[in-house]
Amino acid sequence: MGVVLRVAFFVAAVFVALRLLSYVLLATFGVVIAGTVGLFITGALGNFLTMRIFDRRPLTDIGLGSAHGSRRNFILGLLLSAGAAALMLSAPLIAGTGHLVARQNSTFAWSSLAFYLAALLFGSAGEEMIFHGYGFQLLVEKIGPFATVLPVAVIFGLAHSANPNATKMGVLNTILWGILLGYAFLRSHDLWLPIGLHYGWNAVLPLFGVNLSGLTIEVTRYSYRWDLAPLWSGGDYGPEGGLLTTVFCAALFYALTRAPVVPQVAAIAQSLNEPL
Repeated sequence: MGVVLRVAFFVAAVFVALRLLSYVLLATFGVVIAGTVGLFITGALGNFLTMRIFDRRPLTDIGLGSAHGSRRNFILGLLLSAGAAALMLSAPLIAGTGHLVARQNSTFAWSSLAFYLAALLFGSAGEEMIFHGYGFQLLVEKIGPFATVLPVAVIFGLAHSANPNATKMGVLNTILWGILLGYAFLRSHDLWLPIGLHYGWNAVLPLFGVNLSGLTIEVTRYSYRWDLAPLWSGGDYGPEGGLLTTVFCAALFYALTRAPVVPQVAAIAQSLNEPL
């Protein structure tokens, strides 16, 4: 079967699963589960079905195996992005241009915090399976990384354009993040490094009380108030809609070029004789 057919089937499977699961999970469990666990199930189903039908490969072959270095890559990505997010939000607090403000009638529970952190992990893994899983890896092998990473990053950014309070800067920064995550896969040839990067960033932002891609996730008793203009802070979309994220995304890219990543053997990345 040609690569185009495989990629088209993968995209169709993801689209159908996402529509069905979003409808069912949103009505049953709410937006958090639909937007996190729903994405994980969608990514897993899309990859699993495509790989079993066309290649008879296990799901782990998209870079989810437990080979030597996979755990290190995940932790490395987690520390890099979580550290960058924490520094980006701590610096204004120290400089006096950011403030933690107590939420009105807000409560805190460790069980709620654990739930949201687990949900965000599922969501991050799901997005990486969708955008950097089977379809992405086939295209990297067939048409090359430069022709694949940018278009997929643009789709990744546009997929967030419907989020609450989305802005052009927010979409642009999400595209830059898509490039960073695509590059992370090229460095590691597994999904553990990009999942770690994705999750570390997503987990830290709500802990500081800022919006995550336009979504308000209350896991602490505090919200973050900026004295900076929305051009820098991102306004209601959250930091990802501002220039601070642009700067730190560029810094993360540089750090990733120097990071001690453990390259894996990509099971999908092999010569394909089928016509495009």
